[in-house]
Amino acid sequence: MPRKSLPTRLAALAALLLTTGALSAPAASANSADAAPGDAYVLTVNTDPATTDHDNRRVDVTGTVTKADGTPAPHIPVTVEEVVRFTTWNPWGDPIDPTYYEPRELGRPVSDADGRFTIPDVAIDHVGTSSLLNVQQGVQITAFYDEDGDLNTPQDGYFADTTVTADARPSSVAYTVNRKRLKAGDVLIVQGRVTLPEGVGPGDTEVFLQTYWEGQYRVKTTTRADGTFMLLARIRDYDDTFTLRTAPRDLYVSGASRSLPVTNTSLPRA
Repeated sequence: MPRKSLPTRLAALAALLLTTGALSAPAASANSADAAPGDAYVLTVNTDPATTDHDNRRVDVTGTVTKADGTPAPHIPVTVEEVVRFTTWNPWGDPIDPTYYEPRELGRPVSDADGRFTIPDVAIDHVGTSSLLNVQQGVQITAFYDEDGDLNTPQDGYFADTTVTADARPSSVAYTVNRKRLKAGDVLIVQGRVTLPEGVGPGDTEVFLQTYWEGQYRVKTTTRADGTFMLLARIRDYDDTFTLRTAPRDLYVSGASRSLPVTNTSLPRA
């Protein structure tokens, strides 16, 4: 599963500082009115196009750095990242961060004489082996500049971001269960097949089985090359929620979720 700790601290730090007002928020246009009192610079970042899909995953990232009076700021190194975001699974309703992040540095371009920077032909995608369970389809592009290079002194940091929509194609999951009524000690067997869009191999898709409301999943597996799978879970006397979820390995294929028609007869009767 993706972890909230980042290879760099920029994404989490930027979110915190924007909340507290210590960082400059993204600007819609580069002019002096966009600079907050005391700011030395204004940062912007954009992508073209703003939406990607399975067959069109690449964008050009562009941005500007201007001084507080709106004039271009040349020779400014800007750290640009792609941040794939995930929804925090939280059944308890605690006031925790609803999003966790998986960033990837795209480059550190330097602004030109007009204050502009560009990273062309960027692939908006998930890189790595972490699970895509709970992935959000809005991928964040962030730009950050810190005057002294010390993230522990955020007063001289400047941040901007934009969101690229990653349109995902749907998938589905079919299943059978060995029994619909079980008691503590019985083994629930779920067999099925994951179907992904044409041209995408269903093998190695993650499949998760939830049996209790507090845990997102009890057991997990990956599909065979043909998309088939089997999951086994020994029923406990408190298991009360039976849900099947899938997480394809491709950012541009959405997972599927099915509630199972299973009853635990060991649960106390209302």
